[in-house]
Amino acid sequence: MPTASGHTKAIRAKKVIGTAVKDPTGKKIGEIEDVVLDKTSNNIMFAAVGFGGLLGVKEKYHPIPWSMLTYEEDESGYVVNVTKEQLQAAPADSLSELTKDDGLAYRDRAFDYYRSPRYWE
Repeated sequence: MPTASGHTKAIRAKKVIGTAVKDPTGKKIGEIEDVVLDKTSNNIMFAAVGFGGLLGVKEKYHPIPWSMLTYEEDESGYVVNVTKEQLQAAPADSLSELTKDDGLAYRDRAFDYYRSPRYWE
């Protein structure tokens, strides 16, 4: 059953990883490569969206606050109110850098960039 934001109450991470991320017009702008969890608060910190690179080479991963993603069945993917250009300008790095030092630096940068409400405050 969907929540108010359109999310289901439970989903396995392996079903989320590899799912397309699309802009509001339905154009694919990336793919969920990983989901980063905040173990201390039991929240999802962000989805790491792959964009740019070829077969994982020079690919940058963009942390997008989970609350910004809405799964749309008719799109067979997550829709986020972000354009390709906004995603290109967003914070990005390797997966290991996104999670370095508990992922807090990139979490904060992503939430600031997207002006997303902070789940930890």
